[in-house]
Amino acid sequence: MNETVIASEAAFLGRLVKVYVDTVRLPDGQQARREIVRHPGAVAMVPLLPNGDVVLVRQYRHAAQQVLLEIPAGTLEPGEDPAQAAARELQEETGYWPGRLERLTAEYTAPGYTTELIHLFLATELVESRLAADDDEFLEVMRLPFDEALRRVEAGEIQDGKTMIGLLLAARRLGR
Repeated sequence: MNETVIASEAAFLGRLVKVYVDTVRLPDGQQARREIVRHPGAVAMVPLLPNGDVVLVRQYRHAAQQVLLEIPAGTLEPGEDPAQAAARELQEETGYWPGRLERLTAEYTAPGYTTELIHLFLATELVESRLAADDDEFLEVMRLPFDEALRRVEAGEIQDGKTMIGLLLAARRLGR
């Protein structure tokens, strides 16, 4: 079932992603080309306030051409521990520091063409602690009752994959 890389050519080397065209040998000996987007990985958090509300962010996503409602997330720095990145990104995007982080899972966003692996956490015992957001990020922080966020997933109003996975796993963890 494995494919062996015979050759790899960089097609685009960006700040965040790098695109390669790989030539691979298939299990039956034939060759094929694979276009791969290499990504450093990311973290995403389901932040829960003591009253049970979940903290979400609204932001415009250029690729989707719309504003999406999402759990806070961010890119891993090279060699960075995912839990440390999760705490940093939560603080930057929402103004909360997690007193407790519990790993929910890790998920490949689209394994057919990208290496991006997102580490998902449940963040609780939140403490207000503001950090400056990234210069190119324009976010609106929202608080929703957890059950309302789940309703929006089920109604198709939340369309971001990491957010759907994070909320549904958090619901299971919380016994909902």
